[in-house]
Amino acid sequence: MTVPAPSTARAGLLRWQFDLTWSLFEYHLERLEPEDFLWEPAPLCWTVRRSPEGVWVPDWADTEPDPVPVPTVAWVSWHIGWWWSVTLDHARGERPRERTEIVWPGAGEPTIAWLRSLRAEWLAHLDTLTDAGLDAPAPFPWPDDPSRTTAHMLAWVNAELMKNATEIGQLRLLRAAS
Repeated sequence: MTVPAPSTARAGLLRWQFDLTWSLFEYHLERLEPEDFLWEPAPLCWTVRRSPEGVWVPDWADTEPDPVPVPTVAWVSWHIGWWWSVTLDHARGERPRERTEIVWPGAGEPTIAWLRSLRAEWLAHLDTLTDAGLDAPAPFPWPDDPSRTTAHMLAWVNAELMKNATEIGQLRLLRAAS
């Protein structure tokens, strides 16, 4: 895996970790079928559903339910798009979008293209970071904790993406095996 020369050693390490995580995610993205997205592996699932206006709306609860619903690939892919879009908004100093403003594009290639475009935006942002930028307080997801830096935010993105990529991969494999 070729990685551009990092502007700092820390940024280079975070970029390497991101690229490794993305390569694992890409393995599953390349193999997803449109039918994988809305497959419900259990009776209690969170997914995305068409509204009467034709917009995809994710299942949501402000307090995590007990038991926690099993997410579909559609829901997890919307979730990635949501947290990543909002993280990019914060990182660029823009007004962060509300959860309800993040619309899932639909099963198959539309969502895969959306996730790949978020990756491209994220890489462009990473290329702007310096040591001072990495040490700045994180605008998200810890806006009120000055001990959390932008470097922490980048590490969080890597961890969140790795977790969600694993969830999508496992769901894809379960559907293929069923």
